[in-house]
Amino acid sequence: MTTPTAPIGPAAPDGMQRPVTIAVAGTHSTGKTTFLARLAHRLRQRHLEVATVADLGEQALRTGLGILHSHTYASTLWIMARGISHEVATWPHVDVLLVDRPVPDALGYYLAALDHRGESPDPVALGHLRTLAAQHSCHYDLTFRTTLDPTAPLGTDKPRDTDSRYRRLADHHVGQVLVELAIPHRLLPAHGHDSAITHATDFALDQLGAARQRSDHDTDHDTDYDRPKPANSAPASSSRTSG
Repeated sequence: MTTPTAPIGPAAPDGMQRPVTIAVAGTHSTGKTTFLARLAHRLRQRHLEVATVADLGEQALRTGLGILHSHTYASTLWIMARGISHEVATWPHVDVLLVDRPVPDALGYYLAALDHRGESPDPVALGHLRTLAAQHSCHYDLTFRTTLDPTAPLGTDKPRDTDSRYRRLADHHVGQVLVELAIPHRLLPAHGHDSAITHATDFALDQLGAARQRSDHDTDHDTDYDRPKPANSAPASSSRTSG
């Protein structure tokens, strides 16, 4: 079912077909990237075109913006906006989009940073970020949230924040944002990756199959509507006889 130039998936509000989108949120070093790499491999084994939007924290740091417990409104907005643009850029090209840290995740990290520093958010700025997170989240078809095991060691593939208190705060606030914004999600514990990969793969295939059926039905309907009528199918004219 590979259609790299015209994927058949859920429809965006303007009718454009977008990929089935699976997102994973959660605090750092809880297996998000590893899970998504395994899921991408499984989906490609099913002959699907897959793209991944990766964690943007390091890019934000390189631009001079604060991340983790130094998150600000500006860094949070940058990560949200850049993530959305990266996601939308994949829409014409792939069957399935995997998102490592969806937009609400950035909001959770910002709230955790404020909590860590003992600061209160500006209500207007926070309202802006909440609205952005809530409105864009309709494009996530399946969302997982990892669960924190405080005994699990931090990953060594890149520099990690070693502040265990902030890690716990991020876990709490990311989960709270998903609840407060009424974003449906499934918990993803470290021991549940195998079953979650099976569920996500079946979900993507089901969504693509349903979208394919809708597309075929619409095509058949348009064909019937546009098909020329036979020459002898013109409506009969009524005749009046005089008496």
